[in-house]
Amino acid sequence: MKNRVERFITLRVNGKEYELSVGTGRGQVPPQETLANTLRDRLGLTGTKVACDEGACGCCTVVMNGEAVTSCMLFTCDCDGADITTIEGLADAATGELSGLQKAFLDNVGFQCGFCTPGIIMSAEALLRRKQYPTEEEVREALSGNLCRCGTHYSAVESVMAYVEQRRKANND
Repeated sequence: MKNRVERFITLRVNGKEYELSVGTGRGQVPPQETLANTLRDRLGLTGTKVACDEGACGCCTVVMNGEAVTSCMLFTCDCDGADITTIEGLADAATGELSGLQKAFLDNVGFQCGFCTPGIIMSAEALLRRKQYPTEEEVREALSGNLCRCGTHYSAVESVMAYVEQRRKANND
Protein backbone atom coordinates (compact mmCIF):
# COMPACT_ATOMS: atom_id res chain seq x y z
CA MET A 1 0.00 0.00 0.00
CA LYS A 2 1.39 3.37 -1.03
CA ASN A 3 1.62 6.25 1.39
CA ARG A 4 -0.65 8.93 -0.01
CA VAL A 5 0.03 12.53 0.80
CA GLU A 6 -3.27 14.30 1.14
CA ARG A 7 -3.40 17.78 -0.32
CA PHE A 8 -5.76 20.41 1.01
CA ILE A 9 -6.74 23.78 -0.33
CA THR A 10 -8.41 26.60 1.53
CA LEU A 11 -11.03 28.91 0.09
CA ARG A 12 -12.63 31.84 1.87
CA VAL A 13 -16.12 32.10 0.40
CA ASN A 14 -18.51 34.81 1.54
CA GLY A 15 -16.44 35.28 4.68
CA LYS A 16 -16.43 31.60 5.63
CA GLU A 17 -13.31 29.46 5.36
CA TYR A 18 -13.48 26.05 3.70
CA GLU A 19 -10.72 23.45 3.72
CA LEU A 20 -11.13 21.01 0.85
CA SER A 21 -9.29 17.79 0.22
CA VAL A 22 -8.00 17.41 -3.34
CA GLY A 23 -8.07 14.01 -4.99
CA THR A 24 -10.21 11.48 -6.75
CA GLY A 25 -11.68 9.81 -3.67
CA ARG A 26 -15.19 10.15 -2.36
CA GLY A 27 -15.84 13.67 -1.07
CA GLN A 28 -12.63 15.04 -2.54
CA VAL A 29 -12.32 17.84 -5.07
CA PRO A 30 -10.94 16.34 -8.29
CA PRO A 31 -8.01 18.32 -9.73
CA GLN A 32 -10.03 19.13 -12.88
CA GLU A 33 -13.15 20.42 -11.05
CA THR A 34 -14.03 24.02 -11.80
CA LEU A 35 -14.66 26.63 -9.15
CA ALA A 36 -18.22 27.04 -10.47
CA ASN A 37 -18.94 23.37 -9.85
CA THR A 38 -17.33 23.43 -6.42
CA LEU A 39 -19.39 26.44 -5.39
CA ARG A 40 -22.63 24.91 -6.64
CA ASP A 41 -22.21 21.20 -5.98
CA ARG A 42 -20.02 21.09 -2.87
CA LEU A 43 -20.83 24.34 -1.08
CA GLY A 44 -24.48 24.62 -2.14
CA LEU A 45 -24.09 28.16 -3.50
CA THR A 46 -26.39 27.76 -6.48
CA GLY A 47 -26.65 31.49 -7.20
CA THR A 48 -23.54 31.00 -9.31
CA LYS A 49 -24.94 29.75 -12.62
CA VAL A 50 -23.28 27.56 -15.23
CA ALA A 51 -24.39 28.10 -18.80
CA CYS A 52 -21.80 28.06 -21.59
CA ASP A 53 -19.06 26.42 -19.49
CA GLU A 54 -16.56 28.23 -21.73
CA GLY A 55 -16.17 31.61 -19.99
CA ALA A 56 -18.09 33.43 -22.72
CA CYS A 57 -21.45 34.27 -21.12
CA GLY A 58 -20.52 35.55 -17.65
CA CYS A 59 -23.32 33.70 -15.82
CA CYS A 60 -20.78 32.11 -13.47
CA THR A 61 -19.06 35.39 -12.54
CA VAL A 62 -17.91 35.73 -8.94
CA VAL A 63 -15.56 38.21 -7.29
CA MET A 64 -12.22 36.62 -6.45
CA ASN A 65 -9.58 38.67 -4.66
CA GLY A 66 -11.43 41.82 -5.73
CA GLU A 67 -11.75 40.99 -9.43
CA ALA A 68 -14.66 39.65 -11.46
CA VAL A 69 -13.77 36.17 -12.75
CA THR A 70 -15.62 33.51 -14.72
CA SER A 71 -15.61 30.63 -12.28
CA CYS A 72 -16.25 28.01 -14.97
CA MET A 73 -12.76 28.72 -16.34
CA LEU A 74 -10.87 28.26 -13.07
CA PHE A 75 -9.85 24.99 -11.50
CA THR A 76 -10.73 25.00 -7.82
CA CYS A 77 -7.24 23.70 -7.04
CA ASP A 78 -5.76 26.86 -8.55
CA CYS A 79 -7.82 29.02 -6.20
CA ASP A 80 -6.06 27.95 -2.99
CA GLY A 81 -6.05 30.86 -0.55
CA ALA A 82 -8.50 32.93 -2.59
CA ASP A 83 -11.11 35.25 -1.13
CA ILE A 84 -14.32 34.66 -3.10
CA THR A 85 -17.66 36.44 -2.99
CA THR A 86 -20.74 34.96 -4.66
CA ILE A 87 -24.15 36.55 -5.10
CA GLU A 88 -25.20 34.96 -1.78
CA GLY A 89 -22.38 36.84 -0.05
CA LEU A 90 -23.73 40.28 -0.94
CA ALA A 91 -26.76 40.08 1.35
CA ASP A 92 -26.34 40.88 5.04
CA ALA A 93 -25.36 37.59 6.70
CA ALA A 94 -27.24 38.35 9.94
CA THR A 95 -30.50 39.74 8.55
CA GLY A 96 -30.62 38.40 5.01
CA GLU A 97 -31.28 41.94 3.77
CA LEU A 98 -30.19 42.41 0.19
CA SER A 99 -27.30 44.73 -0.62
CA GLY A 100 -28.00 48.14 -2.10
CA LEU A 101 -26.90 46.92 -5.52
CA GLN A 102 -29.23 43.92 -5.35
CA LYS A 103 -32.11 46.18 -4.28
CA ALA A 104 -31.38 48.52 -7.19
CA PHE A 105 -31.81 45.59 -9.59
CA LEU A 106 -35.18 44.80 -8.03
CA ASP A 107 -36.32 48.42 -7.95
CA ASN A 108 -35.29 49.06 -11.56
CA VAL A 109 -36.31 45.66 -12.96
CA GLY A 110 -32.73 44.87 -13.96
CA PHE A 111 -33.60 41.27 -14.79
CA GLN A 112 -36.09 39.15 -16.68
CA CYS A 113 -35.68 35.41 -16.28
CA GLY A 114 -32.91 36.07 -13.75
CA PHE A 115 -30.49 33.38 -14.91
CA CYS A 116 -27.73 35.80 -15.90
CA THR A 117 -28.50 38.34 -13.17
CA PRO A 118 -26.13 36.98 -10.48
CA GLY A 119 -23.18 37.16 -12.88
CA ILE A 120 -24.12 40.67 -13.98
CA ILE A 121 -24.46 41.83 -10.39
CA MET A 122 -21.11 40.30 -9.46
CA SER A 123 -19.40 42.03 -12.42
CA ALA A 124 -20.93 45.32 -11.26
CA GLU A 125 -19.89 44.60 -7.67
CA ALA A 126 -16.26 44.14 -8.71
CA LEU A 127 -16.36 47.49 -10.52
CA LEU A 128 -18.00 49.22 -7.55
CA ARG A 129 -15.31 47.89 -5.21
CA ARG A 130 -12.69 49.57 -7.40
CA LYS A 131 -14.55 52.76 -8.20
CA GLN A 132 -17.23 54.33 -6.02
CA TYR A 133 -18.88 56.39 -8.77
CA PRO A 134 -18.26 54.78 -12.16
CA THR A 135 -19.54 56.41 -15.33
CA GLU A 136 -22.16 54.75 -17.50
CA GLU A 137 -19.43 53.89 -20.01
CA GLU A 138 -17.39 52.19 -17.26
CA VAL A 139 -20.45 50.22 -16.18
CA ARG A 140 -21.11 49.13 -19.76
CA GLU A 141 -17.48 48.05 -20.09
CA ALA A 142 -17.60 46.12 -16.79
CA LEU A 143 -20.76 44.30 -17.88
CA SER A 144 -19.55 43.64 -21.44
CA GLY A 145 -18.55 40.06 -20.59
CA ASN A 146 -22.06 39.18 -19.45
CA LEU A 147 -24.60 37.96 -21.99
CA CYS A 148 -28.35 37.99 -21.49
CA ARG A 149 -30.69 36.17 -23.84
CA CYS A 150 -33.67 38.13 -22.51
CA GLY A 151 -32.19 41.51 -23.42
CA THR A 152 -31.89 43.03 -19.95
CA HIS A 153 -28.57 44.72 -20.70
CA TYR A 154 -30.16 48.18 -20.77
CA SER A 155 -32.06 47.76 -17.53
CA ALA A 156 -28.99 46.21 -15.88
CA VAL A 157 -26.93 49.30 -16.72
CA GLU A 158 -29.79 51.52 -15.53
CA SER A 159 -29.96 49.55 -12.27
CA VAL A 160 -26.24 49.97 -11.60
CA MET A 161 -26.38 53.67 -12.44
CA ALA A 162 -29.39 54.10 -10.12
CA TYR A 163 -27.37 52.50 -7.34
CA VAL A 164 -24.39 54.75 -8.09
CA GLU A 165 -26.70 57.77 -7.80
CA GLN A 166 -28.14 56.49 -4.49
CA ARG A 167 -24.60 56.01 -3.23
CA ARG A 168 -23.67 59.54 -4.30
CA LYS A 169 -26.70 61.03 -2.52
CA ALA A 170 -26.07 58.99 0.63
CA ASN A 171 -22.51 60.31 0.74
CA ASN A 172 -23.58 63.89 -0.13
CA ASP A 173 -21.20 63.96 -3.11
